[in-house]
Amino acid sequence: MNRGLLTAREQEVFELLVLNKTTKEIAEFLGISEKTVRNHISNTMQKLGVKSRAQAVVELLKLGELAI
Repeated sequence: MNRGLLTAREQEVFELLVLNKTTKEIAEFLGISEKTVRNHISNTMQKLGVKSRAQAVVELLKLGELAI
């Protein structure tokens, strides 16, 4: 479903976020640090011009980058 806005890893992180996973759970699942997860979230929020994770999810849904 990725149309190029997100990297594959950012896509994975947000797919897990919409499943209500915590930063720690996402980090453990993907085998990366919590800081790296936060960086992926922050980078995505910056790309979208939003100030919260929730806003990022809404925008990604609108853009068809995420499905629930």
